[in-house]
Amino acid sequence: MMDSNIDHIKRLFENLKGISFLQRIFGWSQIKNQMIDASADLYKLTLKIEDAAKTENILAIEQTNSRNLSESVARLSTENQVLKEANKQIEDLKKEEASLKEARSLITNQYVKVSNENAELKQKLEASERELQKVAHENIELKKDEDFRKQNHAKSVASLETIQVRIQNDRNRELQERKDAEINRLRNMKETWSNHQENVKNTIKTICSRYTIEYIDKVPFKGEPDNTLKISDEFVIFDAKSPAGEDLSNFKNYLKAQAESAKKYAKEADVKKDIFLVVPTNTLESLEQFVFRLADYNVFVISIDSLEPVILSLQKIEEYEFVEQLSPEERENICRVLGKFVHLSKRRIQIDGFFTRQFFELVYRSEADLPKDILEKVSEFEKAEKINPPIERRAKHISAKELEQETASLKKEAHAKGIVTEENILSSKLSKLPLYSTDLEAEVPDK
Repeated sequence: MMDSNIDHIKRLFENLKGISFLQRIFGWSQIKNQMIDASADLYKLTLKIEDAAKTENILAIEQTNSRNLSESVARLSTENQVLKEANKQIEDLKKEEASLKEARSLITNQYVKVSNENAELKQKLEASERELQKVAHENIELKKDEDFRKQNHAKSVASLETIQVRIQNDRNRELQERKDAEINRLRNMKETWSNHQENVKNTIKTICSRYTIEYIDKVPFKGEPDNTLKISDEFVIFDAKSPAGEDLSNFKNYLKAQAESAKKYAKEADVKKDIFLVVPTNTLESLEQFVFRLADYNVFVISIDSLEPVILSLQKIEEYEFVEQLSPEERENICRVLGKFVHLSKRRIQIDGFFTRQFFELVYRSEADLPKDILEKVSEFEKAEKINPPIERRAKHISAKELEQETASLKKEAHAKGIVTEENILSSKLSKLPLYSTDLEAEVPDK
């Protein structure tokens, strides 16, 4: 019986000595049962040893066995702890395995998805390669077209540069021509002014020769006027005056001083108290005063173009010097013509003044109301415009018939554009306009 109990313990030791790691993991339950049987047998053996304490050798052996068994139990406890740690690691490995399986599933799904996407990308790549080949072919064609276009562009640029050079040359030539024209104009103006005295003298002599008027080369009184005519036994003086330079701002003051200095002629006997200062036509626009009424005489500023009508007017006065020799009808006709002339002159002054104010208002309104860009464009066109009125040729008679024909042509053109030019309508309307301030006051009823 005792041997049977020892056999369980021996078997346990034998198994513990030869146990492997896997047997520790998967066969631990069997070891555990053997440990339980060995523990029971050891307990029984201990009881028997206590009962057989008489036998020291047996007790010593049993004590040794017990000590070995205790050591084995301690070792087994340690190994049990190791096994627990191993079990824990196994649990962690199982969890990791589950995670790996899940990750593998995800990777498999991702692989399938990537495979599908790869197939699509492959199709797209093939399509892109076909498109690339097509684009490459088109690029080759475009390069050919680009080379052709570059050649045409180079030709166009060369042609454009040629045109630019030609335009620049034309512009330079135009500017030079304008500059030359302005220089010629200034030169001609200076020449006209420098030759003004001689031109006035030649013009007056021509008029005198044409209308049999006496021209006095040497006056019988003190002083040397430029030109002197004898009309109605009076000496009529025409002095030529021109600017000294291009600046006309001081020319009016110069004429005023010359008008005052003409007193040396006016105080002479048989000298007409109306003295004429003849100026170049292109200086009239710079003047404001054309009549200087001084104490004992008058000075009139006229242009070279008005010499003939002025001299003829003075000659008419000579023809009618003695009024008592005129018939009543002739005097009536003279007064009627002069009255008509004065009336028309005043009406013309009235109408020109009205339209002048209207034109000023239009100029101011255009500057104030027009947009800036349009106003600048208008200014450019304004500077480019040039009005050249007809030039009156020296010693050329102005034909009344030609003026009538020109007026008739203008009336036809105005009528075609719907502009009223009937003289009876215009004259009736103009006649109703007050000419004098007294006429205007007469039309206002008393309050």
